[in-house]
Amino acid sequence: MRVTALYRHPIKSHGREALERIRLEAGQAMPNDRRWAVAHDSAKADGTKWAPCANFSRGAKAPQLMAINAVLDDATDMVTLTHPDRDPITLHPVRNAGSLISWVMPLVPQDRALPARVVELVARGFTDTPFASVSLNNMASHHAVEALAQSALSPLRWRGNIWFDGAAAWEEFEWIDRDLRLGSAMLRVKERITRCKATTANPETGESDVDTLRALNILGHQDFGIYVEVTQSGDVALGDQLELL
Repeated sequence: MRVTALYRHPIKSHGREALERIRLEAGQAMPNDRRWAVAHDSAKADGTKWAPCANFSRGAKAPQLMAINAVLDDATDMVTLTHPDRDPITLHPVRNAGSLISWVMPLVPQDRALPARVVELVARGFTDTPFASVSLNNMASHHAVEALAQSALSPLRWRGNIWFDGAAAWEEFEWIDRDLRLGSAMLRVKERITRCKATTANPETGESDVDTLRALNILGHQDFGIYVEVTQSGDVALGDQLELL
């Protein structure tokens, strides 16, 4: 099995960035993945600790967010955001929080909880799990969903960190509590990822156009991908081997 793609999401639910290599640290999420999050006006999150996704603006409630791309400058922590319906903007998510909220406001439904502030959690990140997780996604499983949905789908719908090929479709679900070697890092598979309505949105347009959840439920579940925990620090690059131990 080989790594085919690497992604991080500097601002949770507000864009993805393709990478060629990354350093994974034991007990942490992918560096700068979901480091920042946009809390809505009913949120209890304050940035002092992890908080669940219900506190944040996200694609499940605002599908237009799914069409954002993001590029993070690691030296300055400045993020450049682009969207087909917005002018590009470069900002620091915390220092320029007002600009970020103004930029994203037209992309969220006005009859729901609205973006209000930006919170930050550096090493831990606002992943969708109570533990610091990295998500792995199998290209064969993605193609299986395309067949079920009878539609070509962008892998970006799944907002995954690491993509791999060389395994059978859905084989990854059999790896729970197993160890993986990825590049020079070691991982422990923790759980399957249960999916939400964000995956129904086209990542190029932000329009909900394919019922991915209905396709998954044909199989009797709503899961795609697996969460892993980094147990040994190491480097990972495109083309690296993924080995089940």
